[in-house]
Amino acid sequence: MYSILIVDDEPNYLVVLSALLEDDGYEVFTASSGLTGMDQVRDVDLDLVITDMQMPEMDGLQFLHAIKKSNSDLPVIMITAFAEVDKAVAAMQAGAYNYLAKPFSNDELLVNIKKAVNHYSLIKENSRLRKAMLDRDGYAGMVGKSKHMQQVYELIEKVAPTPSSVLITGESGTGKDLVAKAIHYNSPRADKPFITVNCTALAEDLLERELYGHEKGAFTGAVSMRKGRFEMADGGTLFLDEIGEIPLALQPKLSRAIQDKCFERVGGSTTLHVDVRIISATNKDLKEEVNKGGFREDLYYRLNVICLGLPALRERQDDIPLLVDYFVRSMADRFGKNDLGIEKDAMRLLVSLPWEGNVRELENTIERAAILCNDNIIRSDDVQPESLGSDKQKTFGTELDIGQLVPEGAELNDVLYAIEDRMLNRALEDTSYVQARAANKLGITKSLLQYKMKKYGIKKKK
Repeated sequence: MYSILIVDDEPNYLVVLSALLEDDGYEVFTASSGLTGMDQVRDVDLDLVITDMQMPEMDGLQFLHAIKKSNSDLPVIMITAFAEVDKAVAAMQAGAYNYLAKPFSNDELLVNIKKAVNHYSLIKENSRLRKAMLDRDGYAGMVGKSKHMQQVYELIEKVAPTPSSVLITGESGTGKDLVAKAIHYNSPRADKPFITVNCTALAEDLLERELYGHEKGAFTGAVSMRKGRFEMADGGTLFLDEIGEIPLALQPKLSRAIQDKCFERVGGSTTLHVDVRIISATNKDLKEEVNKGGFREDLYYRLNVICLGLPALRERQDDIPLLVDYFVRSMADRFGKNDLGIEKDAMRLLVSLPWEGNVRELENTIERAAILCNDNIIRSDDVQPESLGSDKQKTFGTELDIGQLVPEGAELNDVLYAIEDRMLNRALEDTSYVQARAANKLGITKSLLQYKMKKYGIKKKK
């Protein structure tokens, strides 16, 4: 039920309007002046204020200004006499939702009320969603509340309402497609098409037809005209996934299509105009590709109006438990295992792993574990990466005298921490702190080495 405050210094008018609105299903509050009306504005969760323009002590315009200072979104309908139209215009400029000049019909009033409360309902819902996004563990299919992910969410909110091109960068498996969808579905184009093109999936000639379509008879087998992805995305968003893989020969036409928002179908001569927002994604360093001559500079700058970089999973380890819980619930629903759970030791192991394949690898690991686990409980053995079971590691494990290495009663986490810290320092010292060489010596990536150096507070010794 919507709550409406009516403010007027004429008691009879308050009685008549209250009865009308209550009969139409609204909860009604009344006040005889702007001063007492402000008490209601502050104390009651209102959906609309209806106020007369002419009142003693505080007139309708002053009352409106006071309301907007308290709640800038709360809609206000002004009731004016015919001779007060100039004041009504001033009220609209000050933020009034609408004004009604006396005399007006009940139907006219009720129609305006319905529009106002529905409008405010949408504003409140959007505000609720924005707040949920700031407090979220996940957003638009992405899961995480780490500092890195909060920055990603905030950037999505900033760029989504704009028409600008966005380049999403990040390692494979970080969720670049989810970010593209989040931008689209939080934009003014949300009710228009979201069309994806995987630039690695098709040969050069097929990719060109996929992007721009073709005319009947353009090539053998073209028995009819076919629209391309640019046409299909008209009014919406075109997502160019793995844009770094697009053949160099196709880049000039793509650059022109993005710049001029026009193109010709393959085999055609008619220029078609479209309104398309471009979002692209890559796991390559496109600037480096430009320097090497593998990617056109003009296309790079047209794609890279706004760059949104996604962190690797190892850079946001705090999010791994949230992701694991999310995937466990997802697999439980998918496989009909309502009591699917995960042991603490398995969770600790998952948090400690480097996840070179990022979120996609983690999801696949949980899916495999959900299928193979016993008693619907995921244990450490169920989530062991294949690399941990290599012959080299098994041989090392059998030769290791654990009794000499580890004191009796030592806890696993303490032992792992101490060993990892010592091995990192030794590798860095042996390689004169050349990180690439140290990472190679340890059998890990340079980015993982940098993460662990930060984790253990390791810095180059002077």
